[in-house]
Parts: sequence; structure tokens; C-alpha cells
Amino acid sequence: MSDNARDLVLALAGLVIGAALGWLVRGWLSGRRLRRKQRFFGLPKDSECLLVVPRDAGARGWSLARHDAFSMLELSAVIKECGAHAEVLAHDTAWQGFGARTEFCIGGPQANLRLAAHLRSMLPGVEINTDPAPGPGQSAISVGGETYPLEKGAVEYVLLARLAAARDSGNDRPVFLSSGQVGIANQAAVRYLARHHARLARKYGVDATFCLLLRVVNSQAYGSDVVELVGDVTKAATAGKAALAVGGLSRPDRSPAT
Repeated sequence: MSDNARDLVLALAGLVIGAALGWLVRGWLSGRRLRRKQRFFGLPKDSECLLVVPRDAGARGWSLARHDAFSMLELSAVIKECGAHAEVLAHDTAWQGFGARTEFCIGGPQANLRLAAHLRSMLPGVEINTDPAPGPGQSAISVGGETYPLEKGAVEYVLLARLAAARDSGNDRPVFLSSGQVGIANQAAVRYLARHHARLARKYGVDATFCLLLRVVNSQAYGSDVVELVGDVTKAATAGKAALAVGGLSRPDRSPAT
């Protein structure tokens, strides 16, 4: 074999080996990202999760409001990628404990009774005005000594939280809350979670509790696309947090917010 032919064979062999190594590395990195995503969401392959949503107040039967349905579509893509399965429950039929299965709980406390219970037990530093009467304080969110009023169509706020159960309880799957002043804010928060889960996992870890306050800007023009992070309110929101009972929720250590 001539020197040129030998060099050509060696070059081809190097290309094949390099391509194979690149494919293996890419596969390993992709698998690592997926495993980290599954751990952050508490969704290992073939696991089950709950989607707890309010009923559409304007419908006679059991149905979803428009933006709640959009939120479900956002979450469905995450659940499918993790290889998990979902069960959809109305908020007033989800009589199950905390931590046995990953839970995504969507809506405000006035519309989602289970979410209201989660807020009282695990985010007692948050107060949300649930008075249905129109007024400047309607649906206002108070946390950390600040109050964030609703300006419908202009500025709408939503709490996005990941709540982790005690790891030694045996029921250690997280609950994700999206508690918005309006439905479109919940959709925006779920989309934010789906898009930024990797950054959130890097910042807080894959087993942490956090609570973020987000702001949806000019939804009447931009829909749910323009979302700003107001701040991390975890410390203020979890102040006075009640202990979680294994397999369920303990009694809240303060009265419900009004």
C-alpha cells in the first residue's frame, strides 16, 4: 500500500472514530439532560402525575376554561418528553395526599380549592384577596410586605412555585403551583416553567422548594408571551411553613388568606 493510500485510510478511520465518539457524547449529554429534567419535575419514565385544574365557571358540565386548556397543552409536552403519564382531576375531586405523585396545580385560590390548601400549608407568607366584589384590591397578591394589584389586560401577576416534600417521608414528589390573578397569567407561568426549567434546576437544584413572582405585561396585546420575573419570594412565602404529614397535608398553622 502506498503512503497516500495509507494516509487516506487512516484519515477515514479517524473520521469514523470521531463521528462515533461524537454520537456517543451527544447521546450521553442528551440522556443526562433528560434525567435531570425528569428529576426536577419528579417524572421518571412511566411514572404518574396529577393535573389539578378548576372547573370552568361559565360551563354547565365539567370543562376547562380556555387558558387552563392551553396550560395543560404546555405541560403535556413536558410530561410526554419525560416519558410519564398524567391524570386530569377537577380541583374539588383531588382528595389525595401530597408527594405520592408529582402534581401540577393551576388556578387561583378562589377557583381551585386544592391550590388554596397548598398555599395555606406550604406558602403561608402569601395572601391573596379572594373577595369576588370588584375593587382595587380584587385578586391582589401580598407577599414580603408588598402588594401587587391586578390591572387586567395591562399588568397581571402570578406565583410560580415548586414545593418539595420531605425526602425522608417516602412521598417525595414535588407539587408545582401556578396561582395567577387571571387565566392567561397561569398559562404564562406554565410556559415559563417549561422553557426555563434547566436554568431553574441549575439555580435551585433539582430537589428544592422555590416560589417566584412573575408579571405578565400587556396581555391584551401580547397574550401570554411577555413575562417578567419580579423576584424570588421563597423566603417570605414560606415563612411559618407548616410541617408536611407523610402521605398528606398537615393542618395549616394560620387561617386562610382573604
